[in-house]
Amino acid sequence: MTQESKTVGIAGAGAIAFGAACLLETNGHKPVLWSPSGERTKALAEGQPLVASGALEGEFRPAVAQSAEDLAARSDVIMVALPAYGHRMVFDALAPHLREGQTVIISSHASFGALYLSKLLAQRGVSLPIIAWGTTVTTGRQPSPTQASVNTVRKKVDMSAVPLSAVEEGHALCTRLFGDRFVIRDGLLAIALSNLNPQNHLGIALGNMTRMEHGETWNQGLNTTPNVGRLLEALDRERIEIADSLGLAVRNIHQHFSLSFHVPEGPVSDQNMQMYKDGRIGNGPTTADSRYVTEDAPYGLWATVKLGELTGKEARLHRAGVDILSAMYGRDFAGENDLLKELDFNDLSLEDLQMLCERGFVRAAAAV
Repeated sequence: MTQESKTVGIAGAGAIAFGAACLLETNGHKPVLWSPSGERTKALAEGQPLVASGALEGEFRPAVAQSAEDLAARSDVIMVALPAYGHRMVFDALAPHLREGQTVIISSHASFGALYLSKLLAQRGVSLPIIAWGTTVTTGRQPSPTQASVNTVRKKVDMSAVPLSAVEEGHALCTRLFGDRFVIRDGLLAIALSNLNPQNHLGIALGNMTRMEHGETWNQGLNTTPNVGRLLEALDRERIEIADSLGLAVRNIHQHFSLSFHVPEGPVSDQNMQMYKDGRIGNGPTTADSRYVTEDAPYGLWATVKLGELTGKEARLHRAGVDILSAMYGRDFAGENDLLKELDFNDLSLEDLQMLCERGFVRAAAAV
């Protein structure tokens, strides 16, 4: 990989996409934002600067693409940075325009979306590296279409690649773009079990649902109380047990909070209280229509439930969380996952899934 500036097309225009764009520009690269709806990039397209505050500060001027085709044509690297319920739509829009020599980064990866994209590219006879991150490189909020409030830039981000043979090259690229913070994990299965947001958001949302519904202003760290913290730790044990059964190394929740928010390891509630005191964590959702539920229940929690079934390690609390949230919202969150359906996930054996995670659809087809 050469050391010149890269043009990175970002599919998405929310808080995570804005934070990534600011970090890329800070590091000397050229971000290009694409809002699938077009709404969130209007002001930037008209020439207004993107103003960052918090862990990143300054005025930034990312370019704006008008379509998926425009984004692909202008970019060396494509980054998908929007909630998981938009991933299939974006993959469908981008896949016809991606070309060999490009790399796709999914921030953060959910519900084996890298395999779905690999399947689309295989149908075109195109093969390119797909990098999957276990979480986002920044956290924050989006106060307005021209502002990025960046709470933190994570010290460590787990990553892997499809095909797995591309992981070293992908690690070098991610480091060049975003800094020396990436930890290689042993394949897509490890990444699928490295994203702690769904389990954490489940406990936080359940413990603060009426605050969300009433539109209250409440700090997330302050309200991760001891009882909520113990629920998060119990959910974490289910995830770790699945990973252990597969022989995969993933970080636990205490390590996650320490590395993401720069606090000592300890009980989850204590860690969150320290994050609150340090000003390293922002307010929780002020609406029940939050990705903490509408993204994380179908695309995060349910994927862990399905991995529990494949490994014989029942994710009892994860399944209960999906069921409880479905009852609260009057929706079938398990049925809303449109990525696992397209992969015929219920018909895959563990061995089939492991092979696909290692090779992707292009390489798996070539091996037959």
